[in-house]
Amino acid sequence: MGPWLDSLTGWLTMNPQWLGLAIFLVAFVECLAIAGIIVPGTVLLFAVAVLAGSGALSLHETLILGYLGGLLGDAVSYTLGRRFHQNIRRLPLLRHHPEWIGSAETYFQRYGIASLLVGRFIGPLRPMLPMVAGMFDMPLPRFIAVSLIAAAGWSLAYLLPGWATGAAMRLPLPEGFWPQAGVVAAGLAILVGVSINSSLRAQPRGTRLIAAVSLVMLAAIFFGWPYLTHLDQGLMALVQEHRSDYLNSIMVLITRLGDFRTQFVVAAVLVALLLLTRQWRPAFFAAATLGGTAICNAGLKWFFARARPEVLTEPLTSYSMPSGHSSASFAFFLTLAVLAGRSQPPRMRLTWILLGCLPALSIAMSRVYLGVHWPTDVLAGGLLACCVCAVSLTVIQYREPLYAMSLRVWWLILPACVGVLAFFALHALPHALQRYSY
Repeated sequence: MGPWLDSLTGWLTMNPQWLGLAIFLVAFVECLAIAGIIVPGTVLLFAVAVLAGSGALSLHETLILGYLGGLLGDAVSYTLGRRFHQNIRRLPLLRHHPEWIGSAETYFQRYGIASLLVGRFIGPLRPMLPMVAGMFDMPLPRFIAVSLIAAAGWSLAYLLPGWATGAAMRLPLPEGFWPQAGVVAAGLAILVGVSINSSLRAQPRGTRLIAAVSLVMLAAIFFGWPYLTHLDQGLMALVQEHRSDYLNSIMVLITRLGDFRTQFVVAAVLVALLLLTRQWRPAFFAAATLGGTAICNAGLKWFFARARPEVLTEPLTSYSMPSGHSSASFAFFLTLAVLAGRSQPPRMRLTWILLGCLPALSIAMSRVYLGVHWPTDVLAGGLLACCVCAVSLTVIQYREPLYAMSLRVWWLILPACVGVLAFFALHALPHALQRYSY
């Protein structure tokens, strides 16, 4: 595949006017039934996203094109399943590889709507699940609603890393940027690797190991941030270069989700509803994770007293590290992800964690975009939440596992939490826009 990929990227480099169409088509094929399994779409998406980030396309153009391509792939796959039903098994490729559709059917029958959301991030399932949903006559409005949400998270997760890499390669970054970025990336890779390995192998002390690695990395960030100034300054310059009035409104809306008042109220609602439905152990886990993260964040921020970046016209008075928005949002969404993944296979649990990290990462990065926090601030906040969450899970599962909650409880919790987040995000938005101007 190497020479073919090199020739394709070389041609697109010489003909950047076709890059937008290439992103759309690659995203479409990656989400198209059967074709998405055969074609190495993930590698292609990263390659074309790197080219887009090198100056050919803006970030929002890249994400929108990938999003629309993924939606079209979902729609075509669903239509094929709805049109041919079980007769689609007669296709030559599916006759020789019945496991492709068999695993997708198992996930869909077991998890229903959640399979379309979670399976979007599991390579072999991503292109097959929409077709299976059509085969089982899933109502079209329900499928469209889930696909709109899943495709948004998927385009962000699969295109943003490549685009950011291309943008970083284009800018004249500080001399020590790449070595420092390599050290941080290696540390995060170790944490992710330990988490995946301990989860897939169901290691009895897996959560303790994750907590220990998170704690070591958190300590390294706190004591090593003076040696990561080139990384902070380089990423800040990269992000600030792409500020615009259009993105300002979106980022302020996102950052409002992580405000102290917002997170305090939504955490109280979550714990109260868990107690109301007599979910005692999940309520203790949620309270320990959310409350412990808030207390540790306040103490660490006061102790280290790091100054904020000088970007805003009216700088905020509180200290910078760790980011309270980052730690609170990661704690909240990781709590939901851990509870959602209980009593499920390891791959599904990991995918729920990935889904939980996406909105939390969006809130954290909005702080860097707005110039309120350094990148290492939001990294420290995320690691703090991960550490406290792992410790809380270890304590609550000391004698017996934390089991899954019923769908009835989830249908009560999710609308309430989404309603609280939406209310606070939209409330006083004009004032927030003025506050985060530059």
